[in-house]
Amino acid sequence: MTIAQELEAQILRYHHVEHWRIGTIATQLGVHRTTVQRVLAQAGLPARVAQPRASAVDPYVPFIRETLEKFPTLTASRLHAMVRERGYPGGADHFRHLIALHRPRPKAEAYLRLRTLPGEQAQVDWGHFGYLTLGRARRPLMAFVMVLSYSRCLFLRFFLDARMENFLRGHVAAFQAFNGVARVLLYDNLKSAVLERQGEAIRFHPTLLALAGHYRFEPRPVAVARGNEKGRVERAIRYVRDHFFAARTFADLADLNAQASAWCRGSAAERRWPEDRSRKVGEVFAEEQPRLIGLPDNPFPTEERTEVKAGKTPYIRFDLNDYSIPHTHVRRLLTVMADPERVRVLDGVAVIASHPRSYDRGAQIEEPAHLERLVTEKREARQHRDTDRLTKTVPASPLLLTQAAERGGRLGALTRELLALWERYGADELQAAIEIALERGVPHPNAVRLALEQRREARQLPPPLAVPLSPAAQQRDVPVRPHGLDGYDQLVDGRDSSDVLQGEGGHDR
Repeated sequence: MTIAQELEAQILRYHHVEHWRIGTIATQLGVHRTTVQRVLAQAGLPARVAQPRASAVDPYVPFIRETLEKFPTLTASRLHAMVRERGYPGGADHFRHLIALHRPRPKAEAYLRLRTLPGEQAQVDWGHFGYLTLGRARRPLMAFVMVLSYSRCLFLRFFLDARMENFLRGHVAAFQAFNGVARVLLYDNLKSAVLERQGEAIRFHPTLLALAGHYRFEPRPVAVARGNEKGRVERAIRYVRDHFFAARTFADLADLNAQASAWCRGSAAERRWPEDRSRKVGEVFAEEQPRLIGLPDNPFPTEERTEVKAGKTPYIRFDLNDYSIPHTHVRRLLTVMADPERVRVLDGVAVIASHPRSYDRGAQIEEPAHLERLVTEKREARQHRDTDRLTKTVPASPLLLTQAAERGGRLGALTRELLALWERYGADELQAAIEIALERGVPHPNAVRLALEQRREARQLPPPLAVPLSPAAQQRDVPVRPHGLDGYDQLVDGRDSSDVLQGEGGHDR
């Protein structure tokens, strides 16, 4: 910025003649102090350097610098405690400001721009995109992203977790979308890829090695603290976040993945290629695709396989939910084979159940036939138990049931009626009554009931009360059966009906 010669002359005169300070000249003439300093410097005057004032920390600066060279991340509070022990009298707040002036700064590292050949490399990573609430379950929404390093063509697929099965499914789907495989797949130090790393010694996940052997690619992790080596996939995830996922609505996971697939083939393929802004990513991918490794005849299996123990109820627990199985397979070790759409339950090699997969929590996914067969068997078992009970305690009952069945009677209902009479009158009385009914040629519970009542009346006994004889019987409702009113006739026994009515009322008005 140039100023008028008249203003320069005024600055020099006020400085040399009037001995004004630089700040005073700047204030009075309405210019910046650096303008005044520049005019004085151009006139040959040396720049004034303010002498720093002595500070109480000065004697300790060599110790502070030496300590920070050894321990660059040592906190200011710890350093303050150390110099306090050595006699420093100052407070912690001012000391923290001084430490910031002496702390060594990390050296900025320059990176080379990495270039790859067509079909040579792809980069893989997970991106976290919040959570989805499915019924009572809250599941993470994870995006599997694979980008070809040369053409920048990307593949995107969303899953409800980042487990190994979904990691494999993402690879297989990406290879099918690209119709080929890059020779090297570059990973961050994901647990799905690298189990252990000690310096240059790397132990890959065996399932990932099996996938690599099937598709004939080389898995390669990035170097430690070298995020620039996988910058393409990290930029791709940011691109997905900003240009696809932001403000997007979807009905469910299938709808989201359908939109993602269309976006990858459309907008993402139409973006400019970074190496040559006049070309598009889709055009470059068309040139790169023939350089990819061809796909094998069969895709890599990606079903989840796990062993489960069935309890005493006809269900198995898998991924937070219960799935029904045939009741004939309870209390066994079974195998679950699951993909994103279905859950199959196997006993050995035989598939015993197949259900649509649920991503809820605590849901019961049932096949009605499984429970219907169990209910039918329970009823039959109860009928057999009742029949056995009668046979052991009332030897004549099987003959009665056989003759009743020959006449078209329902054994289940007949057995229940005989059991009710058994609980009401006892086994001995029921045995005698059945023998009477058989002698009369009437094999029916009504004939047995009549014989029981006749035997009771012949002995002039009161009507019996049903007494449950087992804990199971105590849980059932005891039916109240009406009885004859002959007993009331004996009570009145010739008394006037008005006296009976007066006695029933309790008091004579």
